[in-house]
Amino acid sequence: MSALSDLLPSEAVRLDVLVADWKEAVRDAGEVLVATGVTTADYTAEMIRNVEENGPYIVVAPGFAFAHARPSPAVLRTGMSWLRLARPVDFGHETNDPVDLVVALAARDAAEHTAAMASLARLLGDPETSRALHEAPTPEALHAVLAGQQEVRTPGRAAPGASAGPAVHKILTVCGNGVGTSLFLKNTLEQVLDRWNWSKYVNVEATDTISAKGKASEAVAILTSREIARTLGDVGVPVKVVEDFTSTAEVDGVLRDTYDV
Repeated sequence: MSALSDLLPSEAVRLDVLVADWKEAVRDAGEVLVATGVTTADYTAEMIRNVEENGPYIVVAPGFAFAHARPSPAVLRTGMSWLRLARPVDFGHETNDPVDLVVALAARDAAEHTAAMASLARLLGDPETSRALHEAPTPEALHAVLAGQQEVRTPGRAAPGASAGPAVHKILTVCGNGVGTSLFLKNTLEQVLDRWNWSKYVNVEATDTISAKGKASEAVAILTSREIARTLGDVGVPVKVVEDFTSTAEVDGVLRDTYDV
């Protein structure tokens, strides 16, 4: 699995870019992917279409949009781009607009970038590091912040007094494509489970909307965005809405509500 600093080199960073609206922001982020040899122009169109069809669920945290689409022949290799906007724009999200940071991901499959997503979720969830990323004066300074972070997730611990064994519960994190925002939420949820010492007993699986409907009967709950929750409808298990996919505090509250603790 690739590290965040490998998938997002300095040349894929653009700072203080002026755009007219969300579509131009995604288009510019896609053009960086093309310029760095990650995708063809078709992938940019697919990212825009993803928002048009599924809504602004890619705005996973206040001010932050994570643009992506499904793996396709338009993806030449797994990589990312980073666009900090000179002036925030609205994507139409109920709580997380306006957006001043757009990160675009192109992935050949869900496995190659899992570690990078874990790192990015942690970085943006930490106020001090997030501030450093937003205030970095140059692409090189921003990349130094990314490269200086630990790229592995802290392993979970068993609950006190419990014997080792396989997870007995499953929670699904769901997005439109199963390779982007659902991984963000999965990594934040896993951080909370680690803190609870529940990691051995709750398995978290990131998936897409179509697969989630088939897998819902295996899960105790589904965590997702408001837009995707509307798409899923009634799947027979509780569907919990998370507004900020990088907030361990919000996810902690959702988990407490799920288990009534």
